[in-house]
Amino acid sequence: MVPLLFLMATTTTSNSTGNGNNTKEDVASPSHHILPTVLVLSLLLLIIALLAWYFLRIKGQKKPVVTTVDKKIPNGILEEQEQQTVVLLPKSPSASKSYLPIPVEHLEEEYRIRSADDGKLFREEYNSLPGGNAQGTYEEANKDDNKEKNRYPNILPYDHSRVVLTQTDGQPCSDYVNASYIDGYTEKNKFIAAQGPKDDTLADFWRMIWEQKVATVVMLTNLKERKEDKCCQYWPDQGCWTYGNVRVAVDDFTVLVDYTIRKFCVQYQSSDAVKTPRLVTQLHFTSWPDFGVPFSPIGMLKFLKKVKAVNPSFSGPIVVHCSAGVGRTGTFIVIDAMIDMMHAEQKVDVFGFVSKIREQRSQLIQTDMQYSFIYQALLEYYLYGDTELDVSSLEGHLHKLHNTLATGDRVGLEEEFKKLTNMRIMKENMRTGNLPANMKKNRVLQIIPYDFNRVILSMRRGQEFTDYINASFIDGYRQKDYYIATQGPLPHTVEDFWRMVWEWKCHSMVMLTELQEREQDKCCQYWPTEDSVTYGDYTVELKGDTLCDTFSLRDLVLTFTPEKQKRVIRHFHFHGWPEIGIPAEGKGMIDIIASVQRQQQQSGNHPIVVHCSAGAGRTGTFIALSNILERVKAEGLLDVFQTVKSLRMQRPHMVQTVEQYDFCYRVVQDFVDIFSDYANFK
Repeated sequence: MVPLLFLMATTTTSNSTGNGNNTKEDVASPSHHILPTVLVLSLLLLIIALLAWYFLRIKGQKKPVVTTVDKKIPNGILEEQEQQTVVLLPKSPSASKSYLPIPVEHLEEEYRIRSADDGKLFREEYNSLPGGNAQGTYEEANKDDNKEKNRYPNILPYDHSRVVLTQTDGQPCSDYVNASYIDGYTEKNKFIAAQGPKDDTLADFWRMIWEQKVATVVMLTNLKERKEDKCCQYWPDQGCWTYGNVRVAVDDFTVLVDYTIRKFCVQYQSSDAVKTPRLVTQLHFTSWPDFGVPFSPIGMLKFLKKVKAVNPSFSGPIVVHCSAGVGRTGTFIVIDAMIDMMHAEQKVDVFGFVSKIREQRSQLIQTDMQYSFIYQALLEYYLYGDTELDVSSLEGHLHKLHNTLATGDRVGLEEEFKKLTNMRIMKENMRTGNLPANMKKNRVLQIIPYDFNRVILSMRRGQEFTDYINASFIDGYRQKDYYIATQGPLPHTVEDFWRMVWEWKCHSMVMLTELQEREQDKCCQYWPTEDSVTYGDYTVELKGDTLCDTFSLRDLVLTFTPEKQKRVIRHFHFHGWPEIGIPAEGKGMIDIIASVQRQQQQSGNHPIVVHCSAGAGRTGTFIALSNILERVKAEGLLDVFQTVKSLRMQRPHMVQTVEQYDFCYRVVQDFVDIFSDYANFK
C-alpha cells in the first residue's frame, strides 16, 4: 500500500507542476495512471475481504470456552469464572463416565492421585459431570416481565425446582425470583440457592426469606469484585430499612477475619396486619478471593460449622447465594452434604451428589478448581476433624493430652503436634527469598517468607531486589494481615527493617529475644540506648524506657528524614523467654498481649511487628496466643491446633517445638483461671 500511495503522490505532484500550455497532456496523464492503481487497490481489498471472511469462519467453528486452567496467578489460585456473563460449561465429551463413592480411608490417596499432573484427573472428573437436567425448562425465567430480574441471562432456575413466591396484587409474574430449592445429604429442600439480589429484586429477595421462614442467609461473595458489581447490598448498615412489605433492622454484627455475622430483626408489614418479628442471621464469608478458591479450606470449614450452629432446627431452608448462585454456592452446599455423608456412611460421593443437585439448578460448581477444593476441604476435615474446644472442657482436654504412660511420655500432645510438623513446607513458593541477591538478608536459611504473603517494600529507584525483607503478613482473629512476623534485623538489614515499619504505618513492635543468647548474636540492636541513631533515611529517637514486670516498654520516635515526618512507636521487649524452652509462667505473656492490644486500640490497629531471632518459633507462639486469647474472650472457644496450623501455612516453622505448642494450652488455662470470675465465657 505504501508504494502505491507514493506513486499516486508522485503522479499528482508531477501533474501539478507541469507547464500550463500542455493542457491535453495534463488531462490525459492522470487517467493513464489511475486505472492500474484502482485495479491494484480493488484486488487488495478483495483479498482482505476474503481473509476476514476466512478467519471469522474459523473463529465461529472453534467457539473457544476459556476455562480457569488458562488463567493462573502467581500463587497457584485460579481465576473464577463468575463474570458479568457467566461462562457456561462445555458439553462433556465423556458424559457417560461415572465415578464411584470413595471410602474415607482412601480419600487421602485418591486426592493425591487426582491432584497429580496439575490436577489432570480432577479436570477429567469435573468435565464428566452432566451440565444439568435434560428435561428441565426455564419458561418462567424467560418471560419478558422476568428477564430483567436475572443477574445473568444464562443462569436461570428450572421451572420444576424454582422458589415460587405468592403473587402480589394479582400480578402474574410477581411470583418469580431467581432461586432454586436444593437438597442436602438426606434433607429435601435443605437449601435455597439464589443469585445475589439486584436493586430491582431486593423486595422479592426479602419476601422469599419471609415466606420460606428462612432464619439463616449464607453470603459467599463480596459486593464488588474486580470493580464489578457482584451483589446489591440488601441490608442496612445501621437502623432499619423497608424492602417492599418487609422491614429489616440491624440488631448486631461481628467482624472476624474470614467472615462477618449480622443479625437482623425482620418483620412483615401490610395494610391489614403486622406479623410477629423474626431473627434472621446472615453469615457473610469474606475470604473467598476474586480468583478461584480460598488458599486453605480451614476458614471455610470453621464458617460451615458456625452456619450449622446458628441455624435453628425449626426454621425453613438456608438461603445460600454468591453472585450467580451456582459456583461458590454449589461448592458450599456440596461440602456440607459430603461431611454429613462422611459421618453417616464413612464415604463420600462428590460426583454423584453434584450430578444430583444439577438436576435442581444447572451449572452448580463452575470450575474444576472449585470441584477439587471440595475434595481438599473433605480431606482436611477427615484428617484433622473438629479440634475446637469450649473453655469449660479445656482442663479435661489438657489432662487427656498429658496422660502419661511413663515418666515424661506425652503421647497425646506429641501426636497432635506431629500432625503439624508433617505439613509440607512449600519451598516452590519461596522464590523471592531464595534469589541470590536476597539470600544474605535471611538470618536462617530454612525460615524464608512465602511469596504470596511476604511484606513488600517500595523498590528503590535503579536498585533491583530492594523490595525484599524477611517478613510475612499474618492474619489476626478479626483482621487480615494484622501481624508482621519477621526476623531480628541483621546489621545490614536494619534500615530495611525501619523502612518496613514506616511504609506499613506500624505503631507497635514486639521483641521476644535478647540481643545475645548463649554467647551468640540473635538480633542487631536497632534502637538507641540514649538520644538518637540514624539508619539511611530514618532516625530513631529514644523518648522513654520503662521496665515492667516481665517486659521493657520503650517509646521511640521514628523520623523519615526526606519529608521530616515523625511517628511514635511503642516497643514491647519481653524478657525471660529462653532460646530453648519456654517462659517459666504464663501470666507475663498474658500481660504483654493485653498491653499490646491496648496500644493498638489507641494507635489505630495498623500491623503489629513481632520478631524473635528467626521470626518463627517464639514469634509464632506469641501470635498464636494473641489470636487464641482474643477468641476465648469473644466466644468462649479455642482451637489451638487449627490456629497453629493456619500460622504454619502463612510462614514456615511457626510454633517450632512441642514445648511451645504445650505452652499455648497452658497460657490459655492460666488465663481462664485468672479471669473466670468475671469473663463472659463462664
